[in-house]
Amino acid sequence: MASRQIFNAVRSFSSSASQSQLVKTPMQVFGVEGRYASALYSAGSKSNQLQDIEKNLIQLQSAIKQDPKLQDFVLNPVLQKEVKVEAVRKIAESGKFSPPATNLLVLLAENGRLKKLNGIINAYKSIMAAHRGDIRCEVVSATPLDEATEKSLLGVLKSFTKKGENILLEVKVDPSIIGGLIVSIGDKYVDMSIASKIKKYTSLIQTSA
Repeated sequence: MASRQIFNAVRSFSSSASQSQLVKTPMQVFGVEGRYASALYSAGSKSNQLQDIEKNLIQLQSAIKQDPKLQDFVLNPVLQKEVKVEAVRKIAESGKFSPPATNLLVLLAENGRLKKLNGIINAYKSIMAAHRGDIRCEVVSATPLDEATEKSLLGVLKSFTKKGENILLEVKVDPSIIGGLIVSIGDKYVDMSIASKIKKYTSLIQTSA
């Protein structure tokens, strides 16, 4: 029953009865958050507002992270539904949000699902990254990479992409890996860290002892 209610709710994003079929997303996202994000993508596709929606959601997500009171409002399960609906309408109005983004907030407030908002925003951002052909790549190194090394690494990573795809590189520093790199690109994961090699060799030595 809950699943049916969610499905009916997300379909309310459709712009008209003749366009009630949801537009297929460029990637699959799962769970309640994924369903709302997929419906939002469908609504944005039909109204040509995909980028406007993403901009609205990123703006809101940033505001929630920076404002403890706003974060408490979103997560507070005690506040009455009517209060939350009115509040999100004002937030959307002051931020000049697109109709689909506004409808999402109102729908979540009405159904007591505002606590799912951050997950929905992240799911929508992932869908939009796939829509643009962006591939997120995370590289972990023991020490910060200099500009030349990062540029060279980016060139190597691009060789794994298809035409039209873009690498979104995020470099993190973790001294615990000692040296080498840990690379995650798309669904691929490669651990080339010294810490990993030491662990492997230690295991081999212990097994043969």
